[in-house]
Amino acid sequence: MATEQTSEDGGGVATAAVVLAVALGKRVYATSREPAKRERIAALGATALEPGARLPERVGVVIETVGAATFDHSLKCSAPGARIVVSGTTSGHLATVDLRRVFALQIEILGSSMGTPDELRALLDLLASGVKPVVDTVLGFSQVREAFEKLDSGDVFGKIVLDHTR
Repeated sequence: MATEQTSEDGGGVATAAVVLAVALGKRVYATSREPAKRERIAALGATALEPGARLPERVGVVIETVGAATFDHSLKCSAPGARIVVSGTTSGHLATVDLRRVFALQIEILGSSMGTPDELRALLDLLASGVKPVVDTVLGFSQVREAFEKLDSGDVFGKIVLDHTR
C-alpha cells in the first residue's frame, strides 16, 4: 500500500506504527489533539493533523488505536479496499459503524493485538537494521504504579518501558 494513516495521541502503539511505516517508505498521516504531540510526530516523518481533519487522499491502511471517538473518521479516510486494523479502544469500545461504507468500499476491519511468529521475526529484522522505537520513559519494576499513572494521565509520547533490572 502506498499510504498509511494512524489515529493517535502519542501512544506507544500508534507512535510505533508511524516509525515502522516511515521506515518502510510509506506516506503517513497521524492525528493528535495536542499541538506539541503533532510536532513530535511530524519530526518522525508523518504528516501531522488535528483529529477529524480531512486528509489529502484516502488511505490504504488505518491503524486505529483510539476507538469510538475516531472510528468514523477512520472509515471516511479509507480508500476502496482499505484495511482498518483495530488494536485499541482508549476512547471507548462501542463505535458506530456505517456499514454502507464498509461494504460499498469493500473495507476490511481487522482486530489485532499481536502478530504471527513470522511477523515478529520480520519486525526484529527491521529493528536490527537500525529502526529505533520511541521510548517516553524507562522505569524500574518498583515504579510500576508511576508507570500506570503516567499512562492514565495521557502525558506520554511513545512507549513506557519497565526495566526488570532496576
